Amino acid sequence: MADEGNIISNLTLDGADSVPADHAANGEDTSPAIGLISQYVKDLSVENPNAPESYQWAEQPEMHVDFNIAARNLAPDVHEIELKINVTSKGAQGTAFIVELVYGALIGMRNVTEEQAHPFLFAEGPRLVFPFARRIIADAVRDAGYPPLLLDPIDFNGLYLSQLAQANEMATAEPAGHA
Repeated sequence: MADEGNIISNLTLDGADSVPADHAANGEDTSPAIGLISQYVKDLSVENPNAPESYQWAEQPEMHVDFNIAARNLAPDVHEIELKINVTSKGAQGTAFIVELVYGALIGMRNVTEEQAHPFLFAEGPRLVFPFARRIIADAVRDAGYPPLLLDPIDFNGLYLSQLAQANEMATAEPAGHA
């Protein structure tokens, strides 16, 4: 049995290779870490301009869904993601409803390179919080008096890669000096 006053350590002071890979020589943890700190509704607007007449409309409305992703740095290790979703339901008789949601999430990142952070902030982070935003949209539409609108899942990673490829194509197609 080891004496409680003794600390047994496998670290030696004479070799840099004896420091664990995820710790700096001073003992600071250098392993990459990403975590969801919080998520919240930043803005929610529901417009129901033709109620109650719109509840009687027989034709199937046209649904238009727009979404946008924004990210910003709030502190050295904290970023905010904003998922903006706008849904408009229109028919020949007019607009049934409009729902606009800005859903935010705070993401903590430590020891993460820009090459790792960017895809997380614009693809993986939105993928993680989208189901919560989707539920808010469904509830808002239901609370406006319509059947809940369940948005289809979105392939944020695929969209991110496609937009990245498109940006690369535009950068290589643009003549030098015209960027």
